[in-house]
Amino acid sequence: MSKRIHRWVRMTFHAQHVDDFLQVFDDSKTKIRNMSGCLSLQLIQDPNEPFVICTSSIWESEEDLNHYRHSEFFKNTWSKTKPLFKEKVEAKTSILLDWQP
Repeated sequence: MSKRIHRWVRMTFHAQHVDDFLQVFDDSKTKIRNMSGCLSLQLIQDPNEPFVICTSSIWESEEDLNHYRHSEFFKNTWSKTKPLFKEKVEAKTSILLDWQP
């Protein structure tokens, strides 16, 4: 049995680009959620720093996550997102020991 994976990505945007990112996410979220192995995808905004936005996703396996991360779709989406950042992105991948949908 494969181990489920949690991927957390913390992004800090230039304030004037938050809406641009939200549009990119809105355009992409359905396709990401329909990627093989994607069990959930959440978008989280810091209430005190609205220009800090995180994605939290659950994947069936690390292979599924890596398939997504190496896809042309990801590369295209990332190329639209990367210029909007104010700071370096922080990403963390963890194994879920107990998860229920």
